[in-house]
Parts: sequence; C-alpha cells; structure tokens
Amino acid sequence: MWERVRRALLNLLSTTFLHVWKWVRAFWRKNGLLTLSMLSVATGCLLGFLLRALELTELEKQYFSFPGELLMRMLKMLILPLITSSLMSGLATMDSKACGKMGLITITYYLWTTFMAVTVGIILVVSIHPGAAAQKDDYSVGKVVLSSADALLDLIRNMFPSNLIEASFQQYRTVLVPVVKSPGFPKIPGKSLSFIYFAPDDENPEIHRPVFLELTPSPEMTYRTLPGTSNEMNVLGIVIFSATIGLLLGKMGERGMPLVNVCQCLNEAVMKIVSMAVWYFPFGIVFLIAGKILEMGDPSVIGQKLGLYAITVVSGLVIHGLVLLPLLFALITKKNPFAFIQGILQALLIALATSSSSATLPITLKCLLENNGIDRRVARFVLPVGATINMDGTALYEAVAAIFIAQVNEYDLDMGQIITISITATAASIGAAGIPQSGLVTMVIVLTSVGLPTNDITLIIAVDWALDRFRTMTNVLGDALAAGIIAHVCEKDFAPKSPTQEPVSNTERFPSAETSHPHPKDNVIEMIEETLFEQTGVHYYICQV
Repeated sequence: MWERVRRALLNLLSTTFLHVWKWVRAFWRKNGLLTLSMLSVATGCLLGFLLRALELTELEKQYFSFPGELLMRMLKMLILPLITSSLMSGLATMDSKACGKMGLITITYYLWTTFMAVTVGIILVVSIHPGAAAQKDDYSVGKVVLSSADALLDLIRNMFPSNLIEASFQQYRTVLVPVVKSPGFPKIPGKSLSFIYFAPDDENPEIHRPVFLELTPSPEMTYRTLPGTSNEMNVLGIVIFSATIGLLLGKMGERGMPLVNVCQCLNEAVMKIVSMAVWYFPFGIVFLIAGKILEMGDPSVIGQKLGLYAITVVSGLVIHGLVLLPLLFALITKKNPFAFIQGILQALLIALATSSSSATLPITLKCLLENNGIDRRVARFVLPVGATINMDGTALYEAVAAIFIAQVNEYDLDMGQIITISITATAASIGAAGIPQSGLVTMVIVLTSVGLPTNDITLIIAVDWALDRFRTMTNVLGDALAAGIIAHVCEKDFAPKSPTQEPVSNTERFPSAETSHPHPKDNVIEMIEETLFEQTGVHYYICQV
C-alpha cells in the first residue's frame, strides 16, 4: 500500500515538474530576453548608486562604462545600412499611389501627435508652475548660441548633404567665432597687455566662460558665423536621399530590380546581425545606466532645484505616451494598444538605456516584424522617417523647458507667445537628430522666438541626461504605434491583388524578400512553351524543379 502511494506521489511530482519545466521553457523562449533586459535596468540603477560611495576617478568611470560604450557602438554601426536598405527596398516595392498615400498619412499623423504633445506640456507647466521652486545661480554662463535663423538654415542644409560619405559621420553646423575689437588705446611702456580668455567649463566642456583680465573699459565683442561640422550622423539627409532613390527605383521597372534585390538582402542581413547582437544588450545596459548614474551630480541638490520641473516633464510624457497615443491607436484600429505595446517592450528598454531613437531603430524594427506582425513595407518606411522627424517627447520637453525658463526669469508670457512656443517647439523637434541630448540644440529656436535668454539653457542641463531617456522612450513608442496605425489604415493598399485585376503595381514587379526570385532561365522556358503551342496548338505549362 505504501509503495503504491509512493509511486503515485512520484508520478504526480514528476508530472508537475514536467509541466513547470515546459512552462519555463516556453516563457523563456518568448520573454527571456525581455526579462533579462528589465533585470539589467534595475541592476544598473542599483549598481550605479552603490558605486557612488566609492568616489571613483574619471578614468575609473571611463573604464567601468566600457561595456556600455560597446553597446552604443554596436547600435550606431547598424543605423546607416538599416536606414538605406529599408527605405530603398521598402519604397521601391510599393505602388506609387499607395506610397504617396502612406507618406501623406504618416507625415500628417506625426505632425498631429507632436502638436498634441506640445499642448499637453504647455498645460502642465502652466498649471504646476515649476519655475517658482527653482533659482538661478549667481553667475551667468557666457556661452553664445546660434540664432533661430542660423539653426533653421542648418536644418535645411543638412537635408541636402554635399557629400554622402561625409553625411554618414558628420553634419553641417554653423560655428560662432568671437572677434574682439581693439579699443585703439596707445601702448604705455611698462604696462602689461590685457587679454580675454574663453575657458571651458569643468562640468560641460561645450560651455565657455569668458575670463576678463585687466580690461578697462571692456572691449567690444562681435561674433562671426563660419561653416563648420559636428561629429554626428546626418540622419535627415540620408533619409531624404534613400527615400528619393527608393521612389525612383520603383519607377525604373525591371532595370532597377538588381539594386532592389541587393537592398533587400542587405536589410535581411542587418536584421540577422541584430538578432545575434541582442543577447549582449542586457550586459551592456547594466554598465551604460550605472556609468551615467556615476557621472551625475549630487541627487539631493538637483532634486531641490529641479525636482518639480522633472516631475512636470515626466508627467507630460506619461500622459502623452500611456494615455493619448494608446487612445488614438484604439480609436483608429479598434485593437488593444497595450497588447501592441507589450510587443515592443524590448525596444523601449533599449531606448531607456541608449537615449537615442536612431540607435534603437534596429530593435524597434525587429519587434514590430516578429512580435506585432506589421507589414515589412510599412515598417521599413514609417520607422526610419519617424526616427528622424517624429519627436513627440522632445517637442513636449522643449515647450516645458522654454516656459520653465520664462518662469525662473519672472517673465509673463501672453497667449500669443505661448502659441508661438507651441508652433516653434513642433517645428524644432522635427530637426532634432535622433541622438542623445539633441533637444538642447534645437531649444535655441524655441527660446529666441519669444525673446527668452538662451544662456539659461544651462539651468536644466543637470537633469537633462535623465529626462532625455524618458522622452526617447516616448519617441520610440510614438513611432511604433504610428506603424501599427498606418498598417491598419493602408491595409487594403497592400493586400494581395487577385489575378483578374489588370493593373500591375510595382509590388508585383519587384518581389519582396520572402518571395522567390526569378531564375535566369525563365525566358528560355517561356520560349519553349511558345514553340510547343505553335507546333501542337496545346498549352504546356513547364516548371523548373
């Protein structure tokens, strides 16, 4: 009897263990990478705050952040081949009419959601009034920034790069050079000459503080604009060039097929590289986040000055990203938006770690294709364009920051100035590159549009590195939801056409990456079929095995 009970218990335990093991394997196969990424974010935050007690030197921090640096370099390596191949192959295999319709809907949707984000940010910053709790430092930073006209012209110049090879690692940027006018005083023997030095700031080397030595009266300072470059990829120019080539390849017919096939193969190869590289990401995320926490200033001091401002920005991003965008998705597609968001959690975690929507682009594309089943042609067009011009989080952040700076300086903005901020924040966010902290550069356009001091951008630098991660998550979320919405709206345009329909679209002329490519001997087989028909009067369908 006891032996029978023991065997029954063993059978029950073995069956239960087998079911649990199968469930664990299925869960790990489906959500293992996502689970590791979530654990790595928590581990990175914990490790960063624990290591702050050791007071590491700058060199030690640099060595510690090396695995995270490798993660960023891996992702940036894939941006150029992914953007060019996806846009060229995606647009070339689309019908021109469907392509034009999708492009118009995409741009309209992006502009509308960006304006929604700006409106949410303005309502929150006016209601909460975070500028009352912040105080300006006693000194003023002497950094001279570009005017809004120069920043806008730089954006237009980058749309048409003069050198495509250079555009892959540099973009045009106007440089201001200080010029000191001599007062014309006669030189007095025995008196030392007076000079002006521009010393880099200790915390931010891009900021230069003027140091005046024995100058009475102070000389007249002017600034001259010169052409220059910055070591950032010109994503906007590459996107416009690739989209143009893709559209023209679709018009060329069969002559453009070889290049389209090359782009499709390149795109597939890049996605295979991404599939292999994602298993390194959890390890790199730990050191990337911990390294940033080690570099930040005293959290208590920053919290006292800018805590309310940070809460305002994060609240706006949460409302826009988790309420308005999912609501818009549900109204248009009649589907559950949070099930869709669950499929792109991996991309959102990478956006949180890297703070770059362009670097997150390969992961976002992989998640949409594999988890959410978005049409490849839609994803290849919507995501690269969105990573360039759809910056909902950046637009919200710039609007909040501009009104926050006005509140700190006790400027009263009327309704006309607030409307000006909303329009310029929407336009400036389009020119913000998908790189870390690019919103600080385009914020100059917003501040100068209403006459606010551009030097006060330094007030928010202390928390910008953290807020930049949350707004990048919002940008990536907006791109992914846009791809789902546009795939639903344009679903009929990309549906396979029946054989009875006469018009032949570019989609039928160019096979996708999944379809079989025509064999070189197909023309010979067609000639044999025609010859047999002429001799016998009977159709023979010959296939090659």
